[in-house]
Amino acid sequence: MTLRGEIRSGAPLLVLAVQEEAAHLGGDLPVLLTGMGKVNAATAVASALATGPKPSLVLNLGTAGALRPGWAGVHEIGTVLQHDLDTDLLRTLTGQIYGAPLTLGTRTAVLATGDTFVAEEAARARLARQADLVDMEGYAVAWAAARAGVPCRLVKRVSDEAGEGADRAWRDAVDDCARDLADWVRREFA
Repeated sequence: MTLRGEIRSGAPLLVLAVQEEAAHLGGDLPVLLTGMGKVNAATAVASALATGPKPSLVLNLGTAGALRPGWAGVHEIGTVLQHDLDTDLLRTLTGQIYGAPLTLGTRTAVLATGDTFVAEEAARARLARQADLVDMEGYAVAWAAARAGVPCRLVKRVSDEAGEGADRAWRDAVDDCARDLADWVRREFA
């Protein structure tokens, strides 16, 4: 976990997994780099929000794989779910709901978050039945922000098609994704 800048109560906190995704962000807003995966993301956001001033917004920016043809560019997420937590089975075992999908706003894009980098066709097809995009941190960031009482938005730039070769495609696309996300932040918070 790395925090660049200071969290301020009147400003958003930008949350990204890795430096490659944050490469083109300016220094006006604080940036929290969490590391990849749900545990790293939840821990970093919870730690950052536990002490000191709370930001006006937690804004999770990052890359995502497209689960369906035609998905490209930047998307704000309306619903985020965990694709690697069997909430139905856990409910039958305990009677409790763990990890229910989170609604973040009125946008229609659905993001599936899990600790697996999706790079094979069978996983892509399975996930496409429930979501449009896939990432590794979004749900954890939104969950930690909600627990701290801070509004959250997720904005993702499609980097690959979450199928065969997605790992190579991500490496090739991440700088363009970072540039597009930085442009989005400049337009939104100018």
